[in-house]
Amino acid sequence: MNRILVLITLSDNGIETIKSTPELPKKEMEFVNQWKQENILESFVISVTKKDAVLIFQNVEENRTEELIETLPYFPYMAKIEYHNLNKHF
Repeated sequence: MNRILVLITLSDNGIETIKSTPELPKKEMEFVNQWKQENILESFVISVTKKDAVLIFQNVEENRTEELIETLPYFPYMAKIEYHNLNKHF
């Protein structure tokens, strides 16, 4: 089963903006929850520092995954985004 692993790192300035804007995390989680309901987001993990996140998508192509990430409220604050195609074995 193919999966797309997305590794995201927020910029230091971005984290400060997010922390000072309480509606941003709420908006971000609306997207994450919607993708989970649509069965395209298999996993969502965030680091303790909240600077890094790992998302595992399923049932979507990489170009669509990139488009989805670009719709996130946090997108302007992302310093690094990596996409990795995976083949899940179990």
